[in-house]
Amino acid sequence: MSKNLHKDAIRTLNTLQTNANYLDQVKRQRYDPAEQLQMMRQFLERSGLQVEDLDKLNIIHVTGTKGKGSTCAFTEQILRNYGLKTGFYSSPHLVQVRERIRINGQPISKELFSKYFWQVYNRLEETNDEENPSMPPYFRFLTIMAFHIFLEQKVDLAVLEVGIGGAYDCTNIIRNPVVCGVSTLDIDHTSILGDTIEKIAWQKGGIFKPGVPAFTVYQPTGPLEVLRKRAEEIECPLYMSPDLAEYEDEGITLKLGLKGDHQKLNAALALQLAQTWLQRQGYPGFGEQKSPSCHLPPMKWPFPLASAFRPSIPMVQGLQDTIWLGRTQVLKRGPISYYIDGAHTSSSIKACIRWFREVALKEEKAGGGSVVRVLLFNATGERDMAALLKLLQPCHFDYAVFCPNICEVSGVGMADQQNFNVTLENVLTRCLENQKMWNQLNEERSCSTPWSSALPVDALIKDSPRGSPLLLTPSSERFLNCNSLVFPCISHALQWATQGRDKEFPCLDINLLHHHPVASSGSVLLREAARVQVLVTGSLHLVGGALKLLDQSLSQ
Repeated sequence: MSKNLHKDAIRTLNTLQTNANYLDQVKRQRYDPAEQLQMMRQFLERSGLQVEDLDKLNIIHVTGTKGKGSTCAFTEQILRNYGLKTGFYSSPHLVQVRERIRINGQPISKELFSKYFWQVYNRLEETNDEENPSMPPYFRFLTIMAFHIFLEQKVDLAVLEVGIGGAYDCTNIIRNPVVCGVSTLDIDHTSILGDTIEKIAWQKGGIFKPGVPAFTVYQPTGPLEVLRKRAEEIECPLYMSPDLAEYEDEGITLKLGLKGDHQKLNAALALQLAQTWLQRQGYPGFGEQKSPSCHLPPMKWPFPLASAFRPSIPMVQGLQDTIWLGRTQVLKRGPISYYIDGAHTSSSIKACIRWFREVALKEEKAGGGSVVRVLLFNATGERDMAALLKLLQPCHFDYAVFCPNICEVSGVGMADQQNFNVTLENVLTRCLENQKMWNQLNEERSCSTPWSSALPVDALIKDSPRGSPLLLTPSSERFLNCNSLVFPCISHALQWATQGRDKEFPCLDINLLHHHPVASSGSVLLREAARVQVLVTGSLHLVGGALKLLDQSLSQ
């Protein structure tokens, strides 16, 4: 399979991001979302599959606002440890789109991706007529493609992560999953799901199926009650997942491959999903049931609390072996430490901050010497930027750096991460707004008088002698112990933050990144510091771009 065939597949897939017919369709169907599911069924049938075929996949279906990807990763790893052949569909991808579709934990190969992409694409082209739009949009296409791959690769099970919401998400065309899960709920995608956590809970509960057991984690009373009513209406047996401590014997702590206290909820939910799948599929050797312990919260729940059990060896090892890049991830490169987490809601940012402050403080105490702390942030969509940035202020960053979710302004080699739904001007404007908000919040904290030098958005990008766009910082307002900068891409932001001190990350333009006094003075501090701590957060797309640059193996 030629390399060009794979590149052509990615380029063609990217055109589905801006399908004009689909955008018009969404506007018409906004108040009839059930019609979207019907269209998904039609696309599936045109591709050569029936909804009934999906029953063969023995699906574990997981939704939630925070932690659904991590829950899926824990669950998949546990069941793979039983010797089962697993399929895993998730979103978004970090570096390569192939990451979304995994067999036995590994992204499918370029050859397999190309084969099935063109197989599905050509079938849809052949069945196009005046009543049927030629192609489904990006996410729906990949979902259909994943179903084809999992069926043809004859997986024993498929772990399916919901895209957005649940009730009307295109993954919800499945009829008979083996078990369902709902991870932590939070406010996100409000224009689609609703502006309260209760409305969001209603959407998430839409994945429940009659007679199919479902599990959730501790939630506020309001959304829990909504989930209970949804389960009752659908006739779905719903259970509360116990705390992770319930699965531990005295003196023995379960070790998790994913760091942060918030991952304990996800791991506990994964244990219930894996255990239930094994039981319902008739597999022996699952965990031994335990008696309740004093760890149980002293309150009543609106539905039954699931029984904890003594995890089997594959379960214990699975929790410990789980890898899920871009979530509470640490990369240490000499004097540079990158703390990478794709948190993008208020609750997940809080969890990220708890993790970051704990691990960063440990590093400071262990290392000694001066430390410069840098925030690299971007957030997209309709999120409350002020709320997210305000949460990050107490971390006492020496510099706050903002950039769009673009690896390189040139765009070379970035096909997997292209987003045709936004323009460079749009995303840079958002970065300037984020910077302004950060400075205002900082001013409120320090009561210092700022100085500023305003430049228009188009002044952010300046051509170098080699023709590559380079940094020319925008308006930067300096406050006591804090400075902020905007860069036109992730590469330039990281080059400035690391100053060539990360030997695995080339810093080719180091002498050309000093166009503003804040950048120049910061460069001196960054070069002289004993340690530089860089927190990358706010968007999984930002995290993906950073990882692509910092870990070249992810692009192979």
